[in-house]
Amino acid sequence: MPNNQQNKPSLVLIPIFLNFFIMGFVDIVGIATNYVKKDFALSDSTASLIPMMVFVWFAICAVPTGLLMDRIGRKYTVSVSLIITAIAMGIPFVSYSYAGILFAFALLGIGNTVLQVSLNPLAAFVVPKEKLTSTLTMGQFIKAISSFLGPILVGVAAVQLGNWRLTFLFYGLATVLSIIVLHTMHPNEPKADTAVSSSSFRKIFALLRDGFLIRCVVVISLIVGIDVGLNTSIPQLLMNRLAMPLEDAALGTSLYFATRTVGTFVGAILLVKLSAVKFLRGTIALAVLGFIGMLFGSSLWALLLSIAVVGLACANVFSIVFSLAMQHDMKHANEISALMIMGVSGGALVLPLQGLITDLTSFTVGLLVILISMVIIGSISYKFKY
Repeated sequence: MPNNQQNKPSLVLIPIFLNFFIMGFVDIVGIATNYVKKDFALSDSTASLIPMMVFVWFAICAVPTGLLMDRIGRKYTVSVSLIITAIAMGIPFVSYSYAGILFAFALLGIGNTVLQVSLNPLAAFVVPKEKLTSTLTMGQFIKAISSFLGPILVGVAAVQLGNWRLTFLFYGLATVLSIIVLHTMHPNEPKADTAVSSSSFRKIFALLRDGFLIRCVVVISLIVGIDVGLNTSIPQLLMNRLAMPLEDAALGTSLYFATRTVGTFVGAILLVKLSAVKFLRGTIALAVLGFIGMLFGSSLWALLLSIAVVGLACANVFSIVFSLAMQHDMKHANEISALMIMGVSGGALVLPLQGLITDLTSFTVGLLVILISMVIIGSISYKFKY
């Protein structure tokens, strides 16, 4: 795959990393749901439709986005995602109602799905193959910073500016800036021979005959499920073990996000030199040890240390496996990216299973779903070659 020869590599990466920052905007849905629930006096079940409006599109739009990339190119597919995101950011100001918010987050989910599918192959267009893993990991670090800043921006907008929805204004302006930077600094791709490279649904799913790609999809689904499960379980774990109030226990989730952010930054540096597969195996083993500490820890510091270890260890699994999948068959990078992002929706299955087991047994037994998911990822990692 040809790399850009006209722009300096450092400058070409600016729009890539800026778009990873835009990618993190979707994580505002958690804190936004709480404000919308309060503003419109919604029940828990009604409010839960808001995050669902984001998550469902990973299953619906991932593969069609892979087809779109073959028709209009990766750069312009990223542009489509940014335009959809910018429109979504304006809706809360035009129509601040429950229906309006559902529509806004549906558009945000669609835009984020299109961005996640197209941005990684776009990075592969300008980054040498041997540096792709570290580049995507650095991108995940920037996305993690964006996710971490989201609740802080909402709090500042609500307390200092008197309207939490002003966060959407900032996000909208940042998205428009990203469109300008992308078309100013990123090179155009050579036109593909559509008679040869045009995708179809049949061709995309035919890639699942490849056992390597099946294993990658499974790992992506499980690591997303682990992430969702931990975000939900950590506050309850601290409340159950230490009788902490929810306001204090929620800081455990903040610790998890913070250590994931640090982990992606450290991973981006180490993966320049280390084998991605060996790094994956080592970090998953560390994650299992940290999670066992969560299961049996009884003191505040033991639990916080265990949470931090798990956050650090899980931080790079997604980017490593994503890059392994694309490097496995660079000729089908668009289709593979679509399959990997479609796998994200599979992560939604882990949390309901954990909840069902918890209802039937106990909270601690329900946590074993996360541990088993980690063990499965560790087992699969030994099927990858390095």
